[in-house]
Amino acid sequence: MPSFRARTLTKPIHKWAQKALPRLSDTEREAMEAGEVWWEAELFSGNPDWSKLAAVKPPALTAEEQAFLDGPCTELCSMIDDWSINQLDADLPDDVWTFLRDNRFFGIIIPKEYGGLDFSAFAHSEIVRFISTRSVAAAVTVMVPNSLGPGELLHMFGTDAQKDAWLPRLASGQELPAFGLTSNEAGSDAGAMIDEGIVEKGMWEGEEVLGVRLNWSKRYITLAPVCTVLGLAFQLRDPDGHLGREKDIGITCALVPTDLPGVETGRRHIPSATMFLNGPTTGKDVFVPLDHIIGGPDYAGRGWMMLMSALAAGRGISLPSMGCAAIALSAHTTGAYSRIRQQFGLPIGKFGGIQERMGRLAADAYAMDAARRLTCAGLDEGRSLSVISAIMKAHATFRMREAINDAMDVHSGKAVIDGPSNYLQSLYRAVPIGITVEGANIVTRSLIIFGQGSVRAHPHMLDEMMALGMEDQAESLDAFDRHFWAHVKHSTKTVFRALGRAWTGGRIGPAPHAGAVTDIYRQLARWSAAYALTADMAFLTIGGALKRKEMISGRMGDILSEMYILSATLKRWQDEGRQKEDLPVVRYAADRAFARIRLALDEVIANFPSRWAAWLLRAVTLPGGSSRGPDDALAERCSDLLYEPSDARDRIVGRVHGGCARDGIALLNECYAMVIDCAPLMKKLRAAESDPDAGVTGGIITQQERERIGRMQDLVDQVIAVDDYEPDDLARLYPGLKAGQSHKEAAE
Repeated sequence: MPSFRARTLTKPIHKWAQKALPRLSDTEREAMEAGEVWWEAELFSGNPDWSKLAAVKPPALTAEEQAFLDGPCTELCSMIDDWSINQLDADLPDDVWTFLRDNRFFGIIIPKEYGGLDFSAFAHSEIVRFISTRSVAAAVTVMVPNSLGPGELLHMFGTDAQKDAWLPRLASGQELPAFGLTSNEAGSDAGAMIDEGIVEKGMWEGEEVLGVRLNWSKRYITLAPVCTVLGLAFQLRDPDGHLGREKDIGITCALVPTDLPGVETGRRHIPSATMFLNGPTTGKDVFVPLDHIIGGPDYAGRGWMMLMSALAAGRGISLPSMGCAAIALSAHTTGAYSRIRQQFGLPIGKFGGIQERMGRLAADAYAMDAARRLTCAGLDEGRSLSVISAIMKAHATFRMREAINDAMDVHSGKAVIDGPSNYLQSLYRAVPIGITVEGANIVTRSLIIFGQGSVRAHPHMLDEMMALGMEDQAESLDAFDRHFWAHVKHSTKTVFRALGRAWTGGRIGPAPHAGAVTDIYRQLARWSAAYALTADMAFLTIGGALKRKEMISGRMGDILSEMYILSATLKRWQDEGRQKEDLPVVRYAADRAFARIRLALDEVIANFPSRWAAWLLRAVTLPGGSSRGPDDALAERCSDLLYEPSDARDRIVGRVHGGCARDGIALLNECYAMVIDCAPLMKKLRAAESDPDAGVTGGIITQQERERIGRMQDLVDQVIAVDDYEPDDLARLYPGLKAGQSHKEAAE
């Protein structure tokens, strides 16, 4: 029997809430149950416990993992000619494919007992990040079998017999997997797929068995053109009741060998001129036994939960690692190029317009890599971080786009002319790929980060929604009564926290003793309270319609994302020994995060349908104010960290491949080192208003020093040069242009 309070005070609220609050569909419920909450729940609480963040063990590589990075990873990168892959061969060379198989690159996440490497999430991320600094095509080829696909699904849900049969062959590369999810009619709305499997009897290896007759049409499937086994998502139906369940069983995942009759693979897409293998696949009347369902018949209809569980890990590693690699490489190359390239008698890195972009590059490289490391730490604790993985996928690729655009702006014409020496074009072309795949960023930002986060990370919302969904109304009322009044207590505290912290400028927020960044913790606690209060008010005044207020949801997701990335930045600074030289990028990241949070919160409140709620929120949280982001002096200090070599620069950039003789990065690195080495000599010559030859004659520099300067000048000329081609060379790239034929002759 519900309590007296429930029967009197709570009952009308319960009745209203059942109509007003969003109901979870079966698909949404499975997605919610597939992941778990972690640090984002503390940020959502309005009162983050900083000791929990400090207690997270920083990720570290084992000796075996480090040896793999130093050995096979580095050797792989030295084998790759990215220009040839993308412009001439349209594929990785055969010796690279063999090397990948022989060194078990396709078994990074597979346990050792099945022949895999069984590396940590952090090692997995470091491998993808490092390869991405050399070649996006190679990185995607490695990341996909270790992300959402048969290996991950078998490891998490497969039967013992399936693991024994498939995992050793996947780890060795004997089997090459792909995973077919996206249908022609269903992209982000995977639940709308029409790919179908019918439970029926059929022939398998000469015997009649119960199985599934499959028909599908998929596209955008990486490795589909060459895969030997296809992980397939489809709608399973059982019209004859063979399984003793409902007729429409739901999304199911199965393993389909691609040599079966009716399977078609081989055709290719060209994803933004980046030549990893990607293409469509179709199947017509393809029959597989029931034991090909991943997890066996017991997992029929549970495919959406399986996909969300696997995606919670893979989405937090693959594309965030590639995004962080692109940001780091943009920061490294732009800093070096700005020191080498001169205009108006000065290195361009001393011009304010360049420093504005380089300051942002430095801060983003540091902050996003901090978020990547924190996410890997959570994954290595065995957590399924669905909301954080969505944050990382979206914002690592958003900032990848911003970083590459900044790098392109600074390099100017150098980055526009395509060719082997252009080290930015391949990353620039890959930006739309990162933005789109594994959950399009528009959907991730507008629906998932806040849509799932608001329910999963909120201290009481999911419990209330589960209570409202109970069939027994007495049990529903009793459970809702407990959770609702706990929610009221939490919200009351949040109001006073948000009010006190806002009206004191964040001076009374909780913070650890963190030296020079203590005030940042307090400000972050302030906005955490403001965010929690705004979320509660949104649920109260908008209710179930909040699912359709995607612009509000997107801005709320942005705020949660900014708080997560900034808290990771603070943790990194602490974990790395509070390096004083890194303070400018930490402060820049904080100033920009708070400016973005203020703006997003202000826009949320301005668009609140309920004006009384908007007025109250504005009065309590004070989202306006004087926070304009990083000032010019701070941007210049951050820029200087990329301009000059230092330990701080090495920490910001992290591990990137040094390039090869056939590309532009190795030359850039050599030239940068020579420019730094010759800087004192050039300073002496400028002070004497002398050129190098006159400097030798006048005794300002020695002949040997003059030769060093000459070598430097030769390297500078090579670095700032761009590629050009003879017509015969272009004819290899563009067969429509006949070798040796002029434009005039072609026109005639």
